[in-house]
Amino acid sequence: MNDERDDKLITAARHLSTAIEPERDLWPGIAEAIARPKRSRWTPILAQAAAVVLLIGASSSLTYLAVKDRQQVVEVVPANLVFEQASFGGRYALGVEYQIARGDLAAQLDQELARLSPEARKEVELNLSIIRGAIAEINEALKDEPDNALLQELLVDTYREELALMQRVGGLTQHVMSRKDI
Repeated sequence: MNDERDDKLITAARHLSTAIEPERDLWPGIAEAIARPKRSRWTPILAQAAAVVLLIGASSSLTYLAVKDRQQVVEVVPANLVFEQASFGGRYALGVEYQIARGDLAAQLDQELARLSPEARKEVELNLSIIRGAIAEINEALKDEPDNALLQELLVDTYREELALMQRVGGLTQHVMSRKDI
């Protein structure tokens, strides 16, 4: 049965055309492709390099325009509140300028506290006592570990908090005394 089927296929295949004519003439396209000059490998690389240079130039220009109009912020600290580098513990103390500034603020604080209401005065005094207690505790710890940088930093930060609180009380009473809408 297979032989009969194979014979029919072979007979049908013999009747097929052996040459296939293309629908159109392909030679002009082939000849043009052969004659056309090859593209350089450098052309895409140069185009990419030009794009990179253009991108960097544009981003740098935009950054310059965004930054050039910004004014530099300068923090002005009153001259009597300048902190000096100091070591702590039993061997060293804070600088003389700090002691003078603290003394001035403490004297001013007493005057400012008298202007506050009893409730506000009590709150400020409670905050000051907490800060001063922390200063005493840190100094005690520094007696045992005078070279401990973390304790030294905590002490300086706590002194700053004390000064800031004393300044805020002065500013608060000045603001209250200057109100004209009451």
